[in-house]
Amino acid sequence: MTKRSRYQTTSKIKPISIATLLRNSLLFFVASSVLIVATLRFLPVPTTAFMLYRHYEDLMEDQTFKSIEYHWISAKNISSHASTAVIASEDQQFYNHFGFDLQSIRSSITAYLNGGRRLRGASTITQQVAKNIFLTPSKSFIRKGLEVWFTLLIEIMWSKQRILAVYLNIAEFGDHLFGIEAASQHYFGIPAKNLTRSQAAMLAATLPNPLRLRAARPSNYVIKRQNWILRQMQNLGNPNN
Repeated sequence: MTKRSRYQTTSKIKPISIATLLRNSLLFFVASSVLIVATLRFLPVPTTAFMLYRHYEDLMEDQTFKSIEYHWISAKNISSHASTAVIASEDQQFYNHFGFDLQSIRSSITAYLNGGRRLRGASTITQQVAKNIFLTPSKSFIRKGLEVWFTLLIEIMWSKQRILAVYLNIAEFGDHLFGIEAASQHYFGIPAKNLTRSQAAMLAATLPNPLRLRAARPSNYVIKRQNWILRQMQNLGNPNN
């Protein structure tokens, strides 16, 4: 009896179809992103995609490594003035929307259609948290889709208080300067829990562009913006209550 060749007995490996590969990749992405967002509901954020992008920029521009000032603190160690200031400055409908300020989006589109040079941003605090933690500043439809996905996950899985605390901890307040604690120590020499209304409004005034708008040497524009934020804070009262 002739021996069967080992090559004949070897089972054939079926190739994985593109559709199966895409489906499995999508399932893995969904499961891993849900797990990460769920974990960050309780744990400090160790770093963000935006911080890593700053390091990438350094390497591309002058091949150097510059450390980042970043100190995570709990919500109880953040002044309520800081929370009110960023809500007044960045997202006054924060407690009333589910991650997207539809009214601001409509206004932005209307202004653009009526002759505006470009579409104004209408990012909420939740969207900014999603972008800073998970995404780089590049612009594409895929990135926008990921921003929507992570924004929805954060709104579903985190409380508003948690979203605000994370935002204050990871927001950029200057060159390689991230978080309200690092900013408070750097500009005022005090912990974030001791920030006054005026100091909190000054830091919030720089948020649109912290590399150009400086809290240390505020321009007339920054001072005017600070005063506007203080008025808005007065109108809002304490929205955290």
